[in-house]
Amino acid sequence: MSVHWPIIQTCLSNPLRVLITDDQRRWRAIELLVGALHLASEIERRSNSWTVGVLLPTGGAFPIAALAAWITGRTVVPLNYLLNPDELQYVIDDCETDCIITAGAMLSFLGRTPRVKSLIRLDEANFRGIPEPRWPACITDDRLAVLLYTSGTSGRPKGVMLSHANLCANISQVIRFARFTRDDAVLGVLPQFHTFGFTVLTLLPLTVGARAVYAARFVPQRIVKLCREHRPTAFIAIPSMFNALLHVKDATPDDVASLRFIVSGGEPLPEAVSTGFRERFGKRICEGYGLTETSPVTNWCPPDADRPHSVGPPLPGVRERIVNWETGHELAPGEEGEIRIKGPNVMRGYYKLPAETAAAFDEEGWFRTGDIGRLDHDHFLSITGRLKEMIIVGGENVFPREIEEVLDKHPSIAASAVIGVRDHIRGELPCAFVELKAGASFDEPALRTWCRERLAGFKVPREIHCIEKLPRNPTGKILRRELKQHLLA
Repeated sequence: MSVHWPIIQTCLSNPLRVLITDDQRRWRAIELLVGALHLASEIERRSNSWTVGVLLPTGGAFPIAALAAWITGRTVVPLNYLLNPDELQYVIDDCETDCIITAGAMLSFLGRTPRVKSLIRLDEANFRGIPEPRWPACITDDRLAVLLYTSGTSGRPKGVMLSHANLCANISQVIRFARFTRDDAVLGVLPQFHTFGFTVLTLLPLTVGARAVYAARFVPQRIVKLCREHRPTAFIAIPSMFNALLHVKDATPDDVASLRFIVSGGEPLPEAVSTGFRERFGKRICEGYGLTETSPVTNWCPPDADRPHSVGPPLPGVRERIVNWETGHELAPGEEGEIRIKGPNVMRGYYKLPAETAAAFDEEGWFRTGDIGRLDHDHFLSITGRLKEMIIVGGENVFPREIEEVLDKHPSIAASAVIGVRDHIRGELPCAFVELKAGASFDEPALRTWCRERLAGFKVPREIHCIEKLPRNPTGKILRRELKQHLLA
């Protein structure tokens, strides 16, 4: 099945139902479909490429653009408007599109116009009246639905090829696991160019007919206001957003009382944030796990499971195993190794990168996540580190997350990041960067003592640097390569 057919059926069966509320307006189901049909005709008139770029802020216009592209049989390329100009143009050129769907406000935000043959501006389009009747393109399951470019934290962004079957499988997996229905309401603050924002916060609610409430920018006070007004049942965000919500002074437990699912993903959830949220609002944040390459969701900790630091069991149809990252041998429950995944939601590969695609899978066809973790006897997964970030200190493996968890518990620390630095005696040593809470003072000896009391000696950072803001990518992940450059500078 193609990913757009269930969405079209939702729009036809509930034409007057408000499916989306964004910063600008409310969108009824029929308005989404009519807008997509008008836009599909415009795409066919102005584009000859097999891909269509979508450069829009989070809101109702984004799914209209995606639906229009699929109706014409094309592949959607969500464009990250937070990339620097060279990176964004690289993605546009790499996906071979001759058409980008955007709006004047987005171009003003960028401060430039991307180089492309055809630029369809929704604010200039005339979509009044009845659209040209058409039958959506018949698409096989294995056709490419989307090219989602990785955020480029190391090297050039890579185009992850996800088929219609991949997306349909992951939507179905999440629905079966969480039992989402049309009675749910999703609060979306993650950008729709991001894999979680694209699948979970856009395609999923449209597929089941649930309401979606979008905010184009994350402003903590506004998120609380939207919760009060719309009473969402699901809120998915990244740890730094939950941390920011803790500092909204007038927020109360009643503001989040309607939420059945409060899910954190994208990066590890600090214990201090998890504990603080539960104490402040009486709600548990459940961690989830997934990658762009897996469409994205693979694991989700149920709200009723008291499993601190676990991202939960695999979703239906997802197979996981933990292997020794050097030998590839499967490890027993409780042992730490690389997480490898199989399932109908796993990508077809990286676009125009056959060597990288081959390297991403082992000889048995398991996807190499590059993440380190362990499974318990109930198949609950815990993430303990990232293989590329592992620090080897005198032959001992050290993962930054363990040190960061200790630093984040210090009363003066708002956030931390640890990287490895070369050492001529021990190979590598951990080096920490910390972001202070408002009004706190930096005391490196005290922080080192704090770590020494809670960590093995070889894990204690050799140096701790105070930094105003940790560098992060558009989805909140810390850019460790920039921290390395900071040291070199």
